[in-house]
Parts: sequence; C-alpha cells; structure tokens
Amino acid sequence: MLGYRVYSRLRPVQAALCKKALSTSVGCERRLGVIVPKQGVLLLQPASLPPAARFIHTSQLLFSDIVEVQGPAFAESISEGDIRWLKQKGDFVKEDELVAEIETDKTSVEVPAPFSGTIVELLVEDGHKVVAKQKLYKLQKGEAGAAASAPAPAAEPKKEEPKAAAAPPPPPPPSPPKAAGEIPKQMPQVSPPPAAPAKSTPVTQIPVTPSAPKGVPAEQAITGSRSETRVKMNRMRLRIAQRLKDAQNTYAMLTTFNEIDMSNVMEMRNRYQKDFSKKHGIKLGLMSPFIRAASYALQDQPVVNAVIDDNEIVYRQFVDISVAVATPKGLVVPVLRNVESMDYAQIEFTLAQIGEKARDGKLAIEDMEGGTFTISNGGVFGSLFGTPIINPPQSAILGMHGIFDKPVAVNGKVEIRPIMTVALTYDHRLIDGREAVTFLKKIKTAVEDPRTILMNI
Repeated sequence: MLGYRVYSRLRPVQAALCKKALSTSVGCERRLGVIVPKQGVLLLQPASLPPAARFIHTSQLLFSDIVEVQGPAFAESISEGDIRWLKQKGDFVKEDELVAEIETDKTSVEVPAPFSGTIVELLVEDGHKVVAKQKLYKLQKGEAGAAASAPAPAAEPKKEEPKAAAAPPPPPPPSPPKAAGEIPKQMPQVSPPPAAPAKSTPVTQIPVTPSAPKGVPAEQAITGSRSETRVKMNRMRLRIAQRLKDAQNTYAMLTTFNEIDMSNVMEMRNRYQKDFSKKHGIKLGLMSPFIRAASYALQDQPVVNAVIDDNEIVYRQFVDISVAVATPKGLVVPVLRNVESMDYAQIEFTLAQIGEKARDGKLAIEDMEGGTFTISNGGVFGSLFGTPIINPPQSAILGMHGIFDKPVAVNGKVEIRPIMTVALTYDHRLIDGREAVTFLKKIKTAVEDPRTILMNI
C-alpha cells in the first residue's frame, strides 16, 4: 500500500495549510518533524490543495517489503536436492529460524530465514527438486502480527433494549396425585415382535486392527488391512543403494574373520573409567580401542590404507578413519582425521562430536569426505557376525559385532570369556590374503592387550 510523505518547505504558512488539508481527509501525524498520513492512501492530491500549499514535494513509501529468498549454495559435489518445508504459507518466522531443509544424496542443507517476517508464498512444492541458489519462497518483512494488523472496525451502535418485557405466562397447575393402589383402566402398549431374528457376530470373528508399534511410522506399520503404501525414496537412500551396488560391481571383495577376547578391554574400562571421566570429561567406550588398534595396524600394513586409481596405487601417509553411524534417514560415515596421532581421549571426544551432529542432522559434506578406512559397529544392534561391504573408494572395512559369552580354551583350561567376532572385507585386487589376515590379527592383538601398542610390537 502506498502513502505520501509531506515535507514543509520555505514558508511556514504552506506547512500549516497542508496540515489542515490532510487532517480533514485521512488524518495526519508528525514523525521527526515530518507530516505523514496515519494510514491508507492520501485522498487529497497536491493539485487540489490551496494555492499557497501547491509547492509541496511528495515521496512514496513502501509499507510492505516482500523479498524472494534464495536457497543456499551447495558443495561442488552436489548439484541438486529435494526440499522439505518446515514452515508453511502464512507462518511467521524469526531471523535464522529454519524454514526448510534440502535433502541431498549426502546430507541435509538447512534453509534459515534471512530476517524476521511472514511467509507470503512458497515458490516450490514440498518434495520437489531444487538447485543451488534457486528462489524458494517470498518473505514479507515485519514483526509478528504486523502483516495482519488492520484498523479495527467501528463498533456497531448498541440496540436499545425494550423498556418492559412481557411477563411470562404462569405455569400450569400440577395434576392431582393418583391415589395409591389405583388400578389402571387400559392395557399398556406392547411393541410388535421383530420380523426377522436379530443378527449377531461371534467375538472370534470380529476383525481387530492392530495399532502401529511404538516408533514405527503409520505408513510402514503392518496392520493386516490388505493395503499398500508407496513412499518416495529419499536421496540419501538412493545414493547409498547406488554406491553399494557400484562397490559390488567394481571390487573383488573377500572377507576374513577372527575372534577377539574382550576381557582385558572391559577390565581396563571398569578400572580406569572414573579417573578417565574425571580428567577428560568423557567416558571411555569400546570404539576408541578399536579405532586406535586399526590405526596401529594400518601403519603396519599400509597397503590396506591404499587405494587403486586407474593403473596406479595411491599410498596415503595419513590415517583418516570413517565411522559408520545409523540415522533415521540412512547410514552416514563421518571421518576422524589423522587418527595416527590421537590417543583414547581425543578419539572419544571426536566421536562424541560427530555422533551428536549426526543425530541432529548437522553433518556437513566436509565431515564425510575422504576417509582411508571404515569401521562399522553392528554389535550395538546385537549382530553375531556378518560381511560388511567396502565403502568406495576405500579398499577395506572392519565390521564389529556383538559381545557374547563363549567357552574358550585358556592355558589348557575351558573358561567363559566375552568374545566378539570381527570381520575384514578387503579389495582382493590390491590386498592379498596374507596382508589382510596379518592386518586383522594385528587388530586382535592390540585390542586384547593395548600394551602392545605402547611397546610397538
């Protein structure tokens, strides 16, 4: 809506005439020495003012500022994504509040509001494809309720109440009570018998629709309704499926297994957990011994840390370990950089950081790029053993599984020990069986007795 700002100029009599003319049309007010209309469009044009006030300059004011908001820029490896709206048309958003998320094949990109205002229009439908810096929605600047503010309608005149209301008619006199024991003179009415016998269904034949288990979406729940629901596969799941199938088609994958006695690690955690937490402010878990042992074994067998690139073998002089993390949207693999220089406390602290970011969906592309070796811990879900698939373009992956009490021979005697089965899947084009088995045995030794890392044996 447009208004006019009226400036007084040269002679005071012009401003006085202008003020008088405006106040008789739409009403004026003074702001910092300037006369402006309170609301609406100025009905009295400058040409219709008195001659003394025709030398008045006017300038337009834009009362509603609507901006088309662009989406964020993507990383070089991402070209497009699917948008998911968190806010809808008519919603008020504060500055930096999330309006939408763009789901790419690697991560979710947030779309915050550049300033406070009201969403006027969504330019892209929910779930549709968008590219970098595409215009996504229209946002009207202003505080909450500013866009919807309008002059209150004049109150209707109150209707006059009648001076005297008609008196209500007197209630009918109560009927005299019947004498006790009076014999009725007429027979009571009897309902006619039904034309057909009443139908009934046995309790065992009544269909019961089970409710969805807790944590299972309604469209995925099995309720016995004999229906199907189709849900669009998200980009992350599509990317995971493509990469896993490419790995099967490209690599000559082979898996070797071993068992690790977890007695010493569990005893070490129980003995030093309190001191470790007090000094470093974080608990000692089971992942840090395996990550530290994997880094130690990779330095002993550097070919497992290498990769094939066309007709060349690329050896890396650093150890970046990818850790598989399960999220509601799919499996992500954030990377711990330069693990060869980390101790248990640094590993645990970094794991806590990337784990929190993964759960909150805050992982960036940079957090998952690279990686020379991957560790996947299926034991947290109770896995007994399995064969993990290589994470391209790496050459090997370690699979951790559940810890179960098993009878084992110790110094010629049978004892019950907590045993974990581990699996190493490797690219047989690059890594021979001798190197793979030696690498996995090195991990077993370093986990069962961490002192071997200190002694470098």
